[in-house]
Amino acid sequence: MSATIPTVHLHIGHEKRTTGSGGTRTHIHPVTGEALAKVPLAGPAEVEAAVAKAEAAREGWRRTNPEVRGKILTRLADLLIEKQRQFAEMAALDGGTPLMQGERGVETAASWMRYYAGWCDKLTGDLMSTFETRGEFSYSVPEPIGIVGIINTWNGPLIGMGMKVSPALAAGNCVILKPAEITPFAPELFAECAKEAGIPDGVLSVLPGTGEAGEAIVRHPRIRKISFTGGPITARKILQAAAEQIKPSVMELGGKSASLTFPDCDLDAAAERAVFWTIGCLAGQGCALPTRQLVHADIYDEFVAKMVEIAKRFKVGDPMDPTVMVGPVISAAAVERITGMFDRAAADNACKFLMGGKRAGGDLAKGNFIEPTIMVDVNPDHEIAQVEIFGPAVAIMKFHTEDEAVAIANNSEYGLSAYIQSNDIQRVHRIAERLHAGGVYVNGGFQINSHTPFGGVGISGFGKEGGKAGIDEFLHYKTVTIGVGAPIFPKEG
Repeated sequence: MSATIPTVHLHIGHEKRTTGSGGTRTHIHPVTGEALAKVPLAGPAEVEAAVAKAEAAREGWRRTNPEVRGKILTRLADLLIEKQRQFAEMAALDGGTPLMQGERGVETAASWMRYYAGWCDKLTGDLMSTFETRGEFSYSVPEPIGIVGIINTWNGPLIGMGMKVSPALAAGNCVILKPAEITPFAPELFAECAKEAGIPDGVLSVLPGTGEAGEAIVRHPRIRKISFTGGPITARKILQAAAEQIKPSVMELGGKSASLTFPDCDLDAAAERAVFWTIGCLAGQGCALPTRQLVHADIYDEFVAKMVEIAKRFKVGDPMDPTVMVGPVISAAAVERITGMFDRAAADNACKFLMGGKRAGGDLAKGNFIEPTIMVDVNPDHEIAQVEIFGPAVAIMKFHTEDEAVAIANNSEYGLSAYIQSNDIQRVHRIAERLHAGGVYVNGGFQINSHTPFGGVGISGFGKEGGKAGIDEFLHYKTVTIGVGAPIFPKEG
């Protein structure tokens, strides 16, 4: 099965450019290692042009009737679903996402669009005081920030755009979006859909580019806030640059999430989730995935055996094959990084490999494929349990008590997500309170629902995406207070 490779543009509002000051990048197919396309890259000049267009459109978009904004975002959600198969194919070409997962990703992105479309006409302030109660009339008004810069990640570009762009636009902001230059095709289709949905010229610009474009966005004085998804190393550079202008930001920075599995859970269902969310989903390339599986000693051997049996059924291969569950990782460099981590763990006797632990061979040798990898008896202090692998791999550790499980789970600088597999409701509440994480997901609870806030603590970042908290990130609340006009110094007599 093949898909049409689109021509990638720089979208400065509705203007499409085939060249940019950032040069070009050759997109390499993660399945075959072959060159698929030349991608134009934005630089500071295109960021400046996009900001100028946003400035011209900003006031009109802010004043647009909220119901109209909502209808536009709803239409955009409809277009995503109408082009669901095409978006899934773009995800396969971009980063090797299997078709089934790509189609689910479209549904997720559309759900975020629809959710925030519903917020457009529901943004309200508060009445704090009246003349009768405090001698003055005070209220707050939600207002858009203005122009926001969004720097999106590569491992789920359409989902990321749904999570970030929809609340920013719903709040009445203009958006300068920099998708990752290594996954250009889904953002190209998204930009086309945004124009077709009726987003006015200048309200949204889509500029694939390298760190040069990202830095230009962060440092531009007319861009008032940054929303970034990526790693802590890049985040620190963004925060340093933003600090010069005292510019706020939202940082979603990944994790090394732990899942605590107890004997009273449904072991079969928990094992299926454990394998899918670490090996199957995006070939393990997800920030909130439960890549550390902590399993009670009483069920350790049984649970591990179930995971191995399930993992063996996960087909690895071309993501365009609808029977494939595990696609390639993003690049040849990622393959080297991941296998290097495996080699160091083996050399340090930090774990035992029950499956995988190396690059896939045979017909898959030319692509960026890693064998599904299951590691047991993992040393919780070793790099393999402390650093994101971002590949189809899971580290399994044994615990005996709740206290031990919580200690292992919290033994990480990250704090994005945590998971509990248990049917003991008191235990669930007891442990959830103790876990150092931005979100705790129990018995299959989904991490990135549009109606629930998502975000981390520690080096997993700060700020929220989802729920009312997610749109509040793109608003500021102005206070208006009206006095009675009394003089400061009343006249005597």
